[in-house]
Amino acid sequence: MPIEFCPIASGSSGNSTYISVGETHMLIDAGLSGIRIEKSLRALNVDCSAIDAIFITHEHSDHTQGACILSRRFNIPIYATPKTWECMEKNRNNGAIAKQNKQFVYAEENLILGDAVVRPFVISHDAAEPVGYNIFADDKKITVTTDIGCVTDELKARIAESDVLLIESNHDVDMVMNGSYPYQLKKRILGDHGHLSNVNCGKLLAEIMCGRLKHIYLGHLSEDNNRPALAYETVFNILEARGVKIGGEKSLYLAERSGVSRKVLV
Repeated sequence: MPIEFCPIASGSSGNSTYISVGETHMLIDAGLSGIRIEKSLRALNVDCSAIDAIFITHEHSDHTQGACILSRRFNIPIYATPKTWECMEKNRNNGAIAKQNKQFVYAEENLILGDAVVRPFVISHDAAEPVGYNIFADDKKITVTTDIGCVTDELKARIAESDVLLIESNHDVDMVMNGSYPYQLKKRILGDHGHLSNVNCGKLLAEIMCGRLKHIYLGHLSEDNNRPALAYETVFNILEARGVKIGGEKSLYLAERSGVSRKVLV
């Protein structure tokens, strides 16, 4: 069964990832305008009307901006945790959608969507009920997890044994500390419910890397507190120092902040 994976944006200004499993097509997050998501999907030769579901990780606008627009325009169900839905519905910018398109997911509970099984899992972030997602199909495992404040044993377990992984490599700690952000915002970013640094991303990957993990995307890079080359080099060097070789069957990619990234077939 063909499986395709492609981030179509990953950063503080918008996040969305396209995944197809056989005849099943989904988005994880829709944090761009509806028009931009449609354009990005067309670049992948995918019509937005083919999307079977949008799965939301949490309510922040860089993950939800276009979700309700696409749902109304193309009659797409949106799946989110109950508390995430509560917050989304309080935000007037999201707007109402058809009742049948408001769907719920629950951490650690499987949801069958066509040819795929989708399982949310708990992450640490300053949102109401944030989750990452595992997608299982045809003995393959795909994981999408960004906005990670801290690394837990549960997170390691959910990421382990993935074939494809999109993981946060948000910031360089020195750039945050020496940057122009106010103290409270720096504290939020660096805290246990904020974002994962390049160094901590590299350390986490070094712990969970196994023979099965072939495609790693570094995502949600901060525009102000990171640089793509720095994120890549930091993670690459940590992996190399721990004896994990990138190249050959193991690939390390940077997810584009505002454009379609490289697509992989799993």
